[in-house]
Formats: sequence, C-alpha cells, structure tokens
Amino acid sequence: MDIYRLRSLKETVGLDPYVGRGIIVGTTPSGKPVVAYFIMGRSVNSRNRVFEMREDGLYTKAFDESKVADPSLIIYRAAATCGDNFVVTNGDQTDTIIDALKNGGTFESALSTREFEPDAPNFTPRISAMVTCGAKTTYKMSILKSVDAEGSDCARFYFNYPAKPGAGHFIHTYVGNGTPLPSFQGEPELIAIPEDTEAFAKELWETLDSDNKISLYVKVIGGSAKDTYIFNKNGDGKQ
Repeated sequence: MDIYRLRSLKETVGLDPYVGRGIIVGTTPSGKPVVAYFIMGRSVNSRNRVFEMREDGLYTKAFDESKVADPSLIIYRAAATCGDNFVVTNGDQTDTIIDALKNGGTFESALSTREFEPDAPNFTPRISAMVTCGAKTTYKMSILKSVDAEGSDCARFYFNYPAKPGAGHFIHTYVGNGTPLPSFQGEPELIAIPEDTEAFAKELWETLDSDNKISLYVKVIGGSAKDTYIFNKNGDGKQ
C-alpha cells in the first residue's frame, strides 16, 4: 500500500455511508488554500439543519425551528477568521479557538480546554482545523475523542502540515454506521485537491451518501465571494 498516494473523494468520502461530520483542508495545484466542511445526520434533530453565511463566519441553523429538540450540539459557528488564521470545526469550539487567538493563545491551548461531545453512547469526537496564510501556508488539524466506551477521559491528537500543491487531508468523526458510532482512528487521510474548486465542491456533494448528507461548505481562503460554495439538502439546495 502506498501511504503517500493521494486518494480521490470516492476512495475516501465515498466508501463510507456515514462518516458523520468531516473537514478537508489542502491547496490546489496552483497553491490556493481550500477548506471543506460537511455535516451528516441520522436523527430528525440532526437532519433539521442548513448552513448559513453571516458577516462573522459560517453557521449551522435550524431549518424548521418547530422541530428543534436540543440545539446545544447542532447549532454553532462552524468557521471564522482571525487575522491570518482561518478556523473550521464541528462544534462551538470554533469560538473557543478564535477567543484564544485574540488573547494570545494557540490552537492547541484552546483545545486543551475542550473534550469530545457529551452525547453518550457515541461520545462524538470534536474535529477542528486551522489554516494559517503567511509567507508559507500551513495548517493544523485536531481530534478530541473518548479514551473508552464509558467516556471517562479525553485523548487529544494534533497534526501539523505544510501546504503542498494539489494535496490535502481529510478528518471525520465516525467510521461506519454503527450503534454506538465508531470514532475516527489514526491520522487524517491524504486526499487530492484539484484546481477547479467548484467542480470539487459539486463532486464532494454528490459523493456524500444521499440519505445522510445535510450540508456542505467549500471555500477558497482569500478568494472572492464566488469562491465559496454552500449546498443544503433542506430548502433550495445550492447557495
């Protein structure tokens, strides 16, 4: 097995009907930083969501307010910018990271104060990424997950990458559709990032399992508004 081979969306996202929430970070062959974040869901509460862009970032929003059972783990700011840093996560730890950066902290110090989600028996991992665009683009990824089936403590994993043209990494919350849901294991997966980000966004949306996908966000960092793509299964679809 070639551990350095860049895999396609079908070889990563497409092989698993339920990867949960996922983050992809990388750069196009010409060096443009790209991030993608998607959410999937099995319950009515999880599926009742859309992505919405606001002035201060990307948010999850209830599609039908009357159907919201518990907003605590499903409504949050998923992506935001702080200086040269772009942060994207699968929960309200986005705000934890942004607040830390504003006060002289780091990605790691912020996440050291957080742990996996309190949704027993799944104990959904918190996944996060931060892209830093300076003289040299770099990015970090993290997963906070339970050390055991009882949720007795939290294991924290951090990964640091130099941006490489045409390459990226993919991290997600689950591996397979089980009860309880099995958590992601190992390092983020290598994935190919093409130059055409619109085509990449469309292919990613089409590759996600049609029954479980909810919303997708793809953005070229530093690009214009037309370089941001949002797909929502609820409502009018693509934005």
